[in-house]
Amino acid sequence: MNIRKRLLRSILLAVMLATTAIQGSAQVDSTRVTLPPEGAETDTLLTPMLDDMVIATDSAELKAASLLSADSLPGKRQKRDWSTWRPNPQRALWLAVVLPGAGQIYNRKYWKLPIVYGGFVGCIYALQWNNQMYRDYSQAYLDIVDDDPTTQSYNQFMHLGRRIETANDIKRYSELFKKRKDYYRRYRDLSFFILVGVYALSVIDAYIDASLSDFDISKDLTMRVSPAVINSNSSRNPLKSSALGLQCSLTF
Repeated sequence: MNIRKRLLRSILLAVMLATTAIQGSAQVDSTRVTLPPEGAETDTLLTPMLDDMVIATDSAELKAASLLSADSLPGKRQKRDWSTWRPNPQRALWLAVVLPGAGQIYNRKYWKLPIVYGGFVGCIYALQWNNQMYRDYSQAYLDIVDDDPTTQSYNQFMHLGRRIETANDIKRYSELFKKRKDYYRRYRDLSFFILVGVYALSVIDAYIDASLSDFDISKDLTMRVSPAVINSNSSRNPLKSSALGLQCSLTF
């Protein structure tokens, strides 16, 4: 009876080993081997094989659990592939509206930033300069046309300590101050409109650049110009029914 029990146990264990080898690591839980209870008789040759099988099963489960936990971490993010990334035109538009130059940064066109900010700095400097000169000449014009002798700020514009005292000088310099006042006021307003134009161009550039980022320019985009014979059926004379011309063809 003992020989039959051992033979039957060996056959069952062999079947279980074959099933485990076929299913692999994906179905490790279904092929877990249960060791015989303590005190039961076991074959001395099969016991090491059972121990190795249990250790391999446990290591496979631990490896699968570690991979699953590593993939399920909430803070882990995959790196963005910038070679396939394309900007959103609407987002680029609103970024450029809120902060000048932000649309160019979002589109990753950093070389445009010196142009954008250089235009803003130049326009702001011209606006402040023309406004200051306009205020100075406006005050000089108001002082020279009034009858108050204590207001003589216009003498600051004279060279080498000269002063405006005679009536002819007052009339001539009042016209000059008025022209200078109007001149700097016009260029102050022009500097402001140019500043608004630079801002609008930065917004338009950010939107168009983002819209054309996925525009496919094929290598077959060509234009060919070749001579051609233009036939006309309006005339019965074969010499007059055709004419030479140029044919233009586009391939896209």
